[in-house]
Amino acid sequence: MSCKRFKRITTLLLLAALGSQTGCIALSNFGLGPLGVPIPISPLLQDNEEIQFHVHERYARVPIMGPFTAGGPVAAIDPPSDDEVIHALEKARPLRGGIPLLYEKQRNRVRIVKEKMADYIDDPRFIPLIGFAQLHHAHYKCTVYFEEKTINGWPVPYTLEDKESIEVIYIDHNHFHMVGDPETGASSPY
Repeated sequence: MSCKRFKRITTLLLLAALGSQTGCIALSNFGLGPLGVPIPISPLLQDNEEIQFHVHERYARVPIMGPFTAGGPVAAIDPPSDDEVIHALEKARPLRGGIPLLYEKQRNRVRIVKEKMADYIDDPRFIPLIGFAQLHHAHYKCTVYFEEKTINGWPVPYTLEDKESIEVIYIDHNHFHMVGDPETGASSPY
C-alpha cells in the first residue's frame, strides 16, 4: 500500500470518528441548513432573559379585579413582596456583573421596611378593552437596610465594608376595579 493512500484512508477514518463524537452535528441536521447547527449562548445573556421574563410575568402587568362590594374593604391588594423590592433595588443600583476573585459586591443582612404612603381610587371612566373601571393606586415606600461588601482582588487584594447602607425605593401598585355588574353587562357607573 502506498504512503499517500494510507494517509488518505487514515484521514478519512479520523474525520469519520471525529464527526461521530461531536454530538452537535448530525447528518439529519443538514436539512435545516445553517439553522441545524446549535449556537452557544452566554449564560449571562440567558440569565438576563430569564430575569426579564420573571419581572414581566409577576410585576409588570396591571390586574383587573371585580367590582367593589357594598360596605366591603377598599384597601389595596398586597404590599410589594421582598422579591419585588430586591428587583427594583437591583434595577436602581445594579449589583450583578462582578468578576469572581477580582471584583465582587455583596449585600448581606438585608432588612426591608415597607410603608404605605397613599391609597386612593380614581373616578370611574371608560377604558378600552375593559369597559367602565376605576384605577386603584397604592404607593409604597420601601426602605432597604443592608451591609455592602466590596471585594477587590487585583492588583492588591482588599475588602471594603459599609455596615450601614440604606436605600429607599418607591413602588407603585396600580390595579383596575370593574364598575357595574360584569355578568349582566351593566357597566354604566351612573
